[in-house]
Amino acid sequence: MTVEGSRRREGTAHLVTIAIDRVSPVPLVRQLYLALRAVIITGVMQPGTRLPSSRAGAQFWGVSRGLVIEAYETLLSEGYAVGRIGSGTFVSSDVPERSGRPGGEGWSGPERDRLLSRAARTVIMTAHQPDPPPQVPFATGRTPPDEKTRAILNRIAHRHVGTLSDHYRNPQGEAWLREAVAAYLLAARGVRCVPDRIFITAGSQQAIDLAIRSLLDPGDVVAVEDPCYPPARHALIAHGATLAPVPIDDNGIDVSALAALAVRPRAVYVTPSHQYPAGVVLPMARRLALLDWAATAGAWVIEDDYDSEFRYDGPPLAALQGIDEHHCVIYVGTFSKALLPGFRLGYLVVPDDLVPAFRSMRALLDRFPAPFQQLVVADFLAEGHFSSHLRRLRDAYRQSRDVLVSLLHERLFEHLKVSPPQQGVHLLARVRAENDDTVLARGARDHGVSVLPVSPMHIAPTSDYGLLLGFSALTDAEADIGTKRLAAVFADFKL
Repeated sequence: MTVEGSRRREGTAHLVTIAIDRVSPVPLVRQLYLALRAVIITGVMQPGTRLPSSRAGAQFWGVSRGLVIEAYETLLSEGYAVGRIGSGTFVSSDVPERSGRPGGEGWSGPERDRLLSRAARTVIMTAHQPDPPPQVPFATGRTPPDEKTRAILNRIAHRHVGTLSDHYRNPQGEAWLREAVAAYLLAARGVRCVPDRIFITAGSQQAIDLAIRSLLDPGDVVAVEDPCYPPARHALIAHGATLAPVPIDDNGIDVSALAALAVRPRAVYVTPSHQYPAGVVLPMARRLALLDWAATAGAWVIEDDYDSEFRYDGPPLAALQGIDEHHCVIYVGTFSKALLPGFRLGYLVVPDDLVPAFRSMRALLDRFPAPFQQLVVADFLAEGHFSSHLRRLRDAYRQSRDVLVSLLHERLFEHLKVSPPQQGVHLLARVRAENDDTVLARGARDHGVSVLPVSPMHIAPTSDYGLLLGFSALTDAEADIGTKRLAAVFADFKL
């Protein structure tokens, strides 16, 4: 195709109208990709049509270049577009839906969509399912135990390796573990509960899902922090909740903004101990104000006690649940960050009057949690190993944090604004507003570095750009090579 012919073919793409809804819970890049795919499938963009350049597309559709590039990459990977070196990106002549047939590998469109629930279609649109995070700098959620902890767990596991169940177990989990969790939460987090109010779950995500299923109806309004922890946000959207974003500041969720919402929420989801992703801590005055608001509004508070075990300076504030006199807090916790993600053990603490409803709902999900992992963790807690394990982790993570912050200040001070976090296992590095964090994250991935962009975690339109860098289990060598690679990303983009 000649250059002039290419320009003529590009003209129809320039005329395509893409409607971007900035208040929709669907991420902007997902909206753009789906809209482009639709006009390709329906023939509005014919095979061979040249897509606008990323810069032109950003101007036409009112989004960042990074979002345009990411949407194009998805079209390329799924066969809707092809790239020609030096020429650009073109609509493929072999679009999957056109070549497929009902029942075949390429079957798609309305026939297939009718087989999916509304919740499934919502999840497909809103919640990208990534591969497990790579074990590279600066992946979040890395929790390898030290050799001492590993030896203890192996020894305890041998005691229970022959544990088999010839009958259905308690839907709330093993009594031995619930007793150990109750004792730990009271001592470490000030949570007031008895074993009968605890549910053992497959990590915090299942705990959040159980709370949503038991307390909310589709269409209920749920207030969430903005930005918000993505898996919780997607779980709420999949259940049909209407999200009401509430801004955060240096002191966490703005309770006055929450109280001023036009529609009264049925519940509010918060991460008060370590707000995700900003890392700020909700002070006592706001905690009390939040609980008073919930009591007055008749709303539930879903408290995700994210990363509460890892505080590096001073004692942590008590959990919301521990100061709740109104019995409105649903408390969520997990052993994934503090022990091992592979155990898949979390816990949920509910008010006494909600236990029958949660118990009935839990029985419908997976009947009961597998007993083997529960018995191993129960012994680990009851024998006092957990507290010393946490002390060793805190010391190691504090050192990793300090090394990483020092290297970032040394090598990327022109590009990143970093403060040492007082809690948690990741840090937030702010970037200049003109730097698209999604583009930076993709460039980092290409350089063998895993960072998470912050802007897609927002619900309302934002100019808040930043990168999340995990430092748990980060070695000095990984911090060194990782910061060098990250510096190379900025050099490549000439930022």
